[in-house]
Amino acid sequence: MKKTALYLTSITLLLTLVSGCGKSGNGGNTADSGTGSTAVTASAQEEIVIKATNFRFDQKEYHLKKGVPVKITLENASGNHGILVPELELQLSGKHLSQVIVPEQAGTFKMTCSVFCGSGHSQMSADLIVE
Repeated sequence: MKKTALYLTSITLLLTLVSGCGKSGNGGNTADSGTGSTAVTASAQEEIVIKATNFRFDQKEYHLKKGVPVKITLENASGNHGILVPELELQLSGKHLSQVIVPEQAGTFKMTCSVFCGSGHSQMSADLIVE
């Protein structure tokens, strides 16, 4: 019985640690490294607010303009969620809930939830379309 409780506690701790992995140590303000976007500290010309509820984002797709600075803000309407789009160097979660990026590459990029949020977590995704 004690071994089972210890095992479950260990798994819970491991899942808690894994959900926080991958956070950028520099707050996401990085220069373009040859990928699809540049994170900048300049003001944005456009803004998108992405509202997250348990197991879904408020839209199936979000449209961005190539070369135009956009501030992307995550609003957790219910539950605790994050955003991850590796190709655009976009990661939002925890205390870092907004970021200005300049998409430099056109295309459709899959946005996923970066914080484990329950049984429907793996289906929580949307598309960022850069035109």
